Amino acid sequence: MPDPSHTLLAVVLLAAAYLLGSLPFGLYIAKVWKGIDVREHGSGNIGATNVYRVVGRPAGAVVFVLDVGKGFVPPFVAQNLGLNASWAVGAGLAAMLGHNFSPFLGFKGGKGVATSLGVLLGVAPKVGIAGFVIWTTLVVMTGYVSVASIAAAVSLTPLALYFYPGSQAILAFVIIAALVSIVKHRANIVRLLNGTESSFRRPPKDESDVDEPPSAQDTVGGVFTDSEDRE
Repeated sequence: MPDPSHTLLAVVLLAAAYLLGSLPFGLYIAKVWKGIDVREHGSGNIGATNVYRVVGRPAGAVVFVLDVGKGFVPPFVAQNLGLNASWAVGAGLAAMLGHNFSPFLGFKGGKGVATSLGVLLGVAPKVGIAGFVIWTTLVVMTGYVSVASIAAAVSLTPLALYFYPGSQAILAFVIIAALVSIVKHRANIVRLLNGTESSFRRPPKDESDVDEPPSAQDTVGGVFTDSEDRE
């Protein structure tokens, strides 16, 4: 029979992980750094890429580290508290969902790519590193952050099956994370099909779509940051 105190500890951790994940660091950093609401500038996203473009490289780097960190910390804490792998993955999932559906933003948020990377580094580092390499390679090859993000999301399941066979908890997380990421990129998919998606190699065909295309330094320097949601 499960220890009630053990279960209570795990439930408290899940709640704390969700609240940590829901903190919109991009919004906070932009306000502290430049006194602006980053949602009203650039792509309107609170992710590190938009903060980088609107506020500057140092601010974007800080947001990236914080967003990765809030995905990494919950499973790391769970493991050090002696909770099993399922609870550790659950804590990471709670953080990712907090980022994507933040109560501080009306249950809206980013695409969770950086936060998901943090979770993977905590529970399945081989998958996280491999996904990072795939993402970076495709950004350089295609010029599209969204293509790289979607492809990296799709790659997570086979990577998890290869590196962590038999781990149902990790498999469940990567499937959920991939599905959420793809759904969050639905507007990008439509623009890719229409040929209007922004590339760092050229301006978008619809100049009203974004203020400016991401640069190569922006995309490569902000690996696994949320690609812009210009809905």
